[in-house]
Amino acid sequence: MIFLLYSLPSSLERNYFNTFKKNNKMKRLLIFSTLLIFTFGCDDELDDISLPAYTIEGKWVIDGGVPEGNTMYLYEDGVRYTYYCVEGDCQSLYDSFQAGDGNHIPGTNPYTYEDDVLTVDLHFGNELITPIRFECNGGEVIFETSGYSLFRLSSGCN
Repeated sequence: MIFLLYSLPSSLERNYFNTFKKNNKMKRLLIFSTLLIFTFGCDDELDDISLPAYTIEGKWVIDGGVPEGNTMYLYEDGVRYTYYCVEGDCQSLYDSFQAGDGNHIPGTNPYTYEDDVLTVDLHFGNELITPIRFECNGGEVIFETSGYSLFRLSSGCN
């Protein structure tokens, strides 16, 4: 090929080298653009920061909180446990309870939480099915169908 270039007239030789230089610049530009697209084009982390993902998992007390509220629900791994406190320091008592520790009232309730809808099997053909929404940075959950709230234990949202 080099041999052919030497035999080409100088105007054709200049056109060939100019075209080669343009193509080389285009290749570099194409590679650079592709790298930019892959670097900045799609960032999965941006989807995660749009809304916080709160969960029903954890310890919740009924309106009024501790010490006024005497009922705590513990949602864990698809099971709702119910605890009562009738005297003493309910806050520290509730803090000490763990799922399945035997301190809950007899029986448990299976639950699911999908697409902002909580479904709790209350047994004997009864279910609590309600859309829920979180307030107070996830420290309060509002049961929209039932019209009451639960407060995450120790959230300070009472």
